[in-house]
Amino acid sequence: MGPTLALDGSRSPTTSPACTSKLHDSVVVPQKLFASVTMGEEKPFDFLRTLFEGVIAGGTAGVVVETVLYPIDTIKTRLQAARGGSKIEWKGLYSGLAGNIAGVLPASAVFVGIYEPTKQKLLEIFPEKFSAVAHLTAGAIGGAAASLIRVPTEVVKQRMQTGQFSSAPDAVRLILAKEGFKGLYAGYSSFLLRDLPFDAIQFCLYEQLRIGYKIAAKRELNDPENAVIGAVAGAITGAITTPLDVMKTRLMVQGQANQYNGLLSCAQTILREEGPAAFLKGVGPRVLWIGIGGSIFFGVLERTKLLLSQRRSKRSISESSKEE
Repeated sequence: MGPTLALDGSRSPTTSPACTSKLHDSVVVPQKLFASVTMGEEKPFDFLRTLFEGVIAGGTAGVVVETVLYPIDTIKTRLQAARGGSKIEWKGLYSGLAGNIAGVLPASAVFVGIYEPTKQKLLEIFPEKFSAVAHLTAGAIGGAAASLIRVPTEVVKQRMQTGQFSSAPDAVRLILAKEGFKGLYAGYSSFLLRDLPFDAIQFCLYEQLRIGYKIAAKRELNDPENAVIGAVAGAITGAITTPLDVMKTRLMVQGQANQYNGLLSCAQTILREEGPAAFLKGVGPRVLWIGIGGSIFFGVLERTKLLLSQRRSKRSISESSKEE
């Protein structure tokens, strides 16, 4: 297993070196390596606490990322929605931000709120060598739950980014009037096809890269290191899933035009009319956006989780002091 010391470098004072080595190899190191960065010492699993802290951390990280990087996302959307030699509009790069944040906040909160306790539970069930499977599964489950909020938010955002509506309330009202409730879930299948593997791959990459780095560094990671690992995980995942993102964008912005009759029809039409290169439209802004976004998101996420953990520890100490 490598080093016999725990990640904090401590040894048990009541055991012999040989026993300590075995104890750390079999118990302490696995617990530390596959735990959340803010868990610290092992405690009984508290689902509600983990859910609550995940909701707060996820919501905070999602809003920060969306606000900072919204213009890049707008450019990416317009590039993907443009057919043939259409020109890109460079005005109104923050169009739809307020309405999007109203959806991103609960969606990010739901995702991380589901992901964190699911991940921790699965890590208790799966053997250590299958930790990646636990991370993949937790990411997919979190993504599926969040998609119920994400999709309507994404539809409204992208319609506004492409100039179809001037405000989020108008967009929702007119979409419901013209297309019905299903209009808010336009491209839902393509969204799931893109986002479930995206969430699973990104979070798995991030978690596994952190585990490897922590093993090499033999310590907890700092904010810049978490941010860099988040950027790498985001950029790689963003590039891999760009073709799915292109199809999702086309289906979501088509409205009543019905240029595409589903995911397969969309793929065939793009391939026939625009060629294979069209599936990589917007890959540059997408990789840049998700790479930087991953850096900010995971950096803010881990920092928020750490602050919540420290606050909880101080409260526990304070309550213990009062009892004494």
